[in-house]
Amino acid sequence: MADLRDEDDKGDKDDGDKQLLAAVQAALAAEHAAVYGYGVVGGRVGEGRRPEARTAYDAHRARRDDLRRTVRDLGGEPAPSAGAYELPFPVPDSAAAAQLAADIEDRVAGVYSDLVRASEGARRRGAADALREAAVRAVRWRGGSVAFPGLAERSAAPEASATPQA
Repeated sequence: MADLRDEDDKGDKDDGDKQLLAAVQAALAAEHAAVYGYGVVGGRVGEGRRPEARTAYDAHRARRDDLRRTVRDLGGEPAPSAGAYELPFPVPDSAAAAQLAADIEDRVAGVYSDLVRASEGARRRGAADALREAAVRAVRWRGGSVAFPGLAERSAAPEASATPQA
């Protein structure tokens, strides 16, 4: 019987390894897209926010490179970046660039929340740090925060009335 349990444990470990690798690959894909997106942001954002865009661009490049190494360490082949990415909306000016940057950070935070769930130990701490950093950047770009960074927000929350209804 001990052999069967060992095999079951091994099967669970293999499933966990596959889930972890998939989550790391998803984070890598998000970082590829973020690097591309910040190229657009940097080209459209006002002069006063360009250093902020450059800092974010550099941070995403560093995370992307780290995730490539992590995928290899887990026995996988890092997913390559696409030649181009479709933007979620047109970016004709500085205001739209700031909105794109906040959107990028929201998406990255969502992917890192999945990686937090799939990992443990130091890798989980690293993913949590990345989620926090993305949430902070999103707040800076947006000028306000969300309740639970990394989780999908409700698009239209009902407003409570202070007046009782009969």
